[in-house]
Amino acid sequence: MSYVEETYDIIVVGAGHAGCEAALAAARMGLETILFTISMDCVALMPCNPNIGGSSKGHIVREIDALGGEMGRNIDKTYIQSKMLNRSKGPAVHSLRAQADKGEYTKEMRRTLQREEKLTLRQAEVTELLLEEVSAEHEAPGISDALTGGISGGNPSPLAGEGAGTADETEKKNKKLRVTGVRTASGAIYHGRAVVLCTGVYMEARCIYGDVIQYSGPNGLARSVGLSRNMEQSGIRIRRFKTGTPPRIDKKSIDFSVMQEQKGDEEITPFSFENSPEDIEREQISCWLTYTNEETHRIIRENIDRSPLYSGVIEGVGPRYCPSIEDKIMKFPDKDRHQLFVEPEGEFTDEMYLDGMPSSLPEDVQYRMVHSVPGLEKAKIVRNAYAIEYDCIFATELYPSLEFKAVSGLFSAGQLNGSSGYEEAAGQGLMAGINAARLLQGKPPVVLRRSDAYIGVLIDDLVTKETREPYRMMTSRAEYRLLLRQDNADMRLTELGHEIGLIPEDRYRRFLLKKERIESELHRLSHTPVGASKEIQSFLTEHGSSPLVTGVTLAEILRRPEFTYKDLLPIDPERPEWARVHAMEREDAWMLREIEDQINISVKYEGYIERQKQQVAHALRAEEKRIPEDIDYGAVKNLRKEARQKLEEIRPVSIGQASRISGVSPADITMLLLYLHY
Repeated sequence: MSYVEETYDIIVVGAGHAGCEAALAAARMGLETILFTISMDCVALMPCNPNIGGSSKGHIVREIDALGGEMGRNIDKTYIQSKMLNRSKGPAVHSLRAQADKGEYTKEMRRTLQREEKLTLRQAEVTELLLEEVSAEHEAPGISDALTGGISGGNPSPLAGEGAGTADETEKKNKKLRVTGVRTASGAIYHGRAVVLCTGVYMEARCIYGDVIQYSGPNGLARSVGLSRNMEQSGIRIRRFKTGTPPRIDKKSIDFSVMQEQKGDEEITPFSFENSPEDIEREQISCWLTYTNEETHRIIRENIDRSPLYSGVIEGVGPRYCPSIEDKIMKFPDKDRHQLFVEPEGEFTDEMYLDGMPSSLPEDVQYRMVHSVPGLEKAKIVRNAYAIEYDCIFATELYPSLEFKAVSGLFSAGQLNGSSGYEEAAGQGLMAGINAARLLQGKPPVVLRRSDAYIGVLIDDLVTKETREPYRMMTSRAEYRLLLRQDNADMRLTELGHEIGLIPEDRYRRFLLKKERIESELHRLSHTPVGASKEIQSFLTEHGSSPLVTGVTLAEILRRPEFTYKDLLPIDPERPEWARVHAMEREDAWMLREIEDQINISVKYEGYIERQKQQVAHALRAEEKRIPEDIDYGAVKNLRKEARQKLEEIRPVSIGQASRISGVSPADITMLLLYLHY
């Protein structure tokens, strides 16, 4: 029987947010790449909430952009409302969030994929991984190099080829599986030297509400059948997770007069560092706020036995931090109301997303609870709320590069790894695509430290800790969040993105100019004295600031809360011309505003920032203490049984990673240090 047979460098399976970033990164790094989607309607699909960003997630999007990814650029082109969250709090938790036009977001990302020269977009269902057994000495190039260290911004990269993750691997340590391609449902074979799995919530998916079970992916799209069974047969462990989505309401049936209007910011902040506010300025569309009430809660409580979540129909584990409305009511009975945001799904549709009411309750109950909400008394449901169950992997079977420990050349990203959220998926996809490309280029993988990026925190948590439920990023997960602000993502990561090959020269030159100006001004401010002259004292008094007793520097005055960098211009005659002129070209004006923000934050939070840098330096010492790939944990004396089991399973590559494993205590780490003579 004849069949199609083609060859590519890299194969990406799944064209959601992870797959799009992985495929674009690989293609832009010069590798011939094919991206498979089960349907062209799945490309960068937003089956759940119609927004990008939010608390901590906005940080990830800006990091993706700083590294050369696409998500930030795409949402800047297709947003319908933009808002900076947490403005009343410190800069560490300022988070950008944009409502997306779902349809336009998908179309624009698809156009971007199809314009990429070395990228082929293909609609087909991948059902099988093609694997071969190889000796350790025949592993793909770059693996041994990874042990000696990554490139700037990355960890000493303890990645692919570093030790066994299961008992079977220990027995066969001289042999290893290697991916060689995939087979589709039609029988077509696609050969590839690396494969990135980004299957999202599609593997063996089923959508559930009440007694209705639909064996499909989200939004009624086809699901993936067979691939997860094939992965299990290859020794990859599979588990079931669950997430959910709320009902969509017909805009014409909503009474907005009893709701609170939620407008976007007047001054827009772009997600992409390539854009200025003027580049993306457009008329924004409002969202609306309403609340559940005791009647809503009564309806849910009286019908809780009909919820698949509570009847046992749903087997998958759901997200703790994005619970269904029935979970909220049952677990927080003291709350007399819950927020509901009514959000437009796009500019050219009347569908409104009821954020805050994900559910799997039966259809008739959904109507009753929706109609109990102020403004929704006559609402018509366009799409029912539903829960979706799907297969995913145990991410502890991955190296920090997102390559499988058991299968060379096979990478995994996104919700397949047990995470939730578009942004988390995109961040993983970008890193998986980069590392798949670097593996084929014979270069060490790139691993972001927890002190480098939220993406680093995300991936380290997934591959190190036992994630028992869909993982959601939050600012509280980052130990060094004052260093990992959304405003300085380019300062942290753009040089790395350029070194990888994803930041073009013109953008890089502009970044270097911005960086040089920030550094030179910070140095000048800290070395420019200000005396207690009559003019200076008068200036301070006019601004409600206490007079000087002795001479200080401009930086010390700027540290006072009542001043900003711009305010000090009258007493700063040596300020460079570029920092004085405000009537300049749009791009230069926006750069100046970004520079001013960096100067204000750096000076005002200098003490806290320095303290976190010291904490990072201390933590890095543990990361530099490497654990040999062939270590026998059975030979380490006085390790507790649980710690020994966890260390054998995860095979950490450094003392730092070992210390973050659940079940490994400080006493266990001490025993390990003694054994390794550190």
